[in-house]
Amino acid sequence: MAVTDAAVAAASDVLEVGSYRFTSRLFVGTGKYATLPLMREAIAASGSQLVTVALRRVDLHAPDEENLFHFLPEGIRVLPNTAGARTAAEAVTIAELARAAGLGDLVKLEIIGDTPLLWPDVYETLQATETLVERGFTVMVYTTPDPVVAMRLEAAGAHAVMPLGSPIGSGQGVLDVTSVRRIKERVRVPVVVDAGIGVPSDAALAMEAGADAVLINSAIALAGDPVAMARAMRLAVEAGRAGFLAGRMPARELAAPSSPVSGQIGQ
Repeated sequence: MAVTDAAVAAASDVLEVGSYRFTSRLFVGTGKYATLPLMREAIAASGSQLVTVALRRVDLHAPDEENLFHFLPEGIRVLPNTAGARTAAEAVTIAELARAAGLGDLVKLEIIGDTPLLWPDVYETLQATETLVERGFTVMVYTTPDPVVAMRLEAAGAHAVMPLGSPIGSGQGVLDVTSVRRIKERVRVPVVVDAGIGVPSDAALAMEAGADAVLINSAIALAGDPVAMARAMRLAVEAGRAGFLAGRMPARELAAPSSPVSGQIGQ
């Protein structure tokens, strides 16, 4: 394939979440950075077009005061996050506040049921998904790595399902890659691996397994060099996506020679 053809192919590989379109498949967070200028530089280096913002970190009633919105790269889309919600009602209220503040109808739904693990409450999440979809939101849903739950969320109207790779902020990587594959095989909406990615190889692994995108915060923000790590994650996501599209070779139990065996000396 010529270079120009490759560029065209890459540009046409667009991720659609509802009516929203992204050419970058790396979504990033805005928390845990040492400074807001560092956050801005890392986000720019990541090439991401979508960043999550936990609304409890921003005073929506004082838009003129300096806050993280003033440090986001130009043109980037904000994904309000209902982090902190414990019930469907709380999550819906947070989403409505975000929309009223002018942040649009795209929202990341996150409802926690277990504090030490920051594990999603599936029951409340399903209820909130149905309500938010009915109210016209485009809902990306943080959930457990469970194929059945993913199918239920899709049936409830979710525009993307976001199974955790491992507990939020743990850096343990994608503990159950098979579940990512199973979810991808069973739903038509985008699958975004969210939470737990620690190093670029984790991101590449998720993408190779068929994930449509990954969302990364802590692994970038808490790295020794967040900007360098953001670039590394960008390359890993691109490589993993390219590998998935290329199609891997079959795995074998025994060795298979890479060179012809006929015509060898002594035969």
